[in-house]
Order: sequence, then structure tokens, then C-alpha cells
Amino acid sequence: MRIAVINEGSTKHRNADVMKAVEELSGNEIFNLGMQNVDGEPDLTYLETALMSAIVINLKAVDFVVGGCGTGQGYMNAVLMFPGTACGLLMDPVDAFLFSQVNAGNIISLALNKGYGGVGGDINVKYILKTLFNDTYGQGYPKHRAELQINARKKMAQLSEDSHLPMKEILEKIDPLTLEHALKFPGFLDFIKNEAPESDLKDYVLSRA
Repeated sequence: MRIAVINEGSTKHRNADVMKAVEELSGNEIFNLGMQNVDGEPDLTYLETALMSAIVINLKAVDFVVGGCGTGQGYMNAVLMFPGTACGLLMDPVDAFLFSQVNAGNIISLALNKGYGGVGGDINVKYILKTLFNDTYGQGYPKHRAELQINARKKMAQLSEDSHLPMKEILEKIDPLTLEHALKFPGFLDFIKNEAPESDLKDYVLSRA
């Protein structure tokens, strides 16, 4: 699985914790695309990281995005404004298990300030991700409701497609300064150029840089 980690400004100091937890999961390609708490990096808002997440998902450059913000709420709501996104707010490993089995989405939002605390926050993130990425992803829970849940996810995906503009049209309408700030974040355009499959959407994104 190809996994992007995308941190916004208020959670940049948690990037190392998230990356460590994701990198402990074997068999995945990890891309650190957001803020990394290094000197001189531009500040990203949760709206911009949500936009970046939606872009890489719709470009099929990654399979999954690990994002979030201080409470997890803002990023989750922002990323769900875009097509092709299925995001859950995960606060603990039980949330991770249920999301992996019932919702089986492609983005998670973590609360990386609220309740994080001085001790244990990194351990919680570790076990959230360990529980989330398992070999029973999307099989349903409890088992007697599995077929219903799988059918509901298909209908949700169709509803998302029917109720959103295509991603290219959204990018044409979105605030140009927000789009520019997201696309010009260090390393982001290079990732798209090198890792996203060829498509009309990719051509358009690169033309807006």
C-alpha cells in the first residue's frame, strides 16, 4: 500500500511520531508530504492539507492518507468536501478497528493536539495505525452485517461521485491562493510529477503550479 502522511501547521511537531508509527508497518511505501517541523517550511492550514490529500487520492498517486489536525475535526470535514474521499476521525484503536472493518475508507484524521498529552499520545497513534492496517480490512463487523456494510460502502462511493463536481472543476473554482500554496509546498509537485499515473487531471494540476 502507498501511504501519504500529511501534517498541518498546528501538528507539525507530531510528524515524527506519525512517521515512526507508519514506518513500523511492513510492506508499505510511505510518503511524507506535509509539514515535517523543519526550519523554513511554509505553514499549512488543515484546509490546504485536506486539498493536498484529495489531490493525491484523486490522482491515484497514493492509496491512503494519514492526516489530521489539532482536534481532527477540521481536517476531516475539509477533506470530505472533495470527491473520492472516505475519511474517519480515529481517537483510539477501537475506532481504528471499526473504521477498518465497517467503513474501510481511504483517509483517516487524527487528533494530534487534543488529548495527546505529554505521555502516551505517540503510543496511541502507534496502536491506532497498527490496528487500522490489518489483513481483514473491509470485511465487516459484526460478521452477520458484513454484506450490508459492503453494499452501503458502494452506495456511499456512488453518492460521493453523484454529489460532487469532478476534481478538475473544483480546482478551477477553488481560491487560487489556497491552491497555489498547497501545490507549491516543498516536494509536493515533484511527488505528483514522479509518482502520479498519467491523466488529464495530473496535466491540469501541473499546469496550475
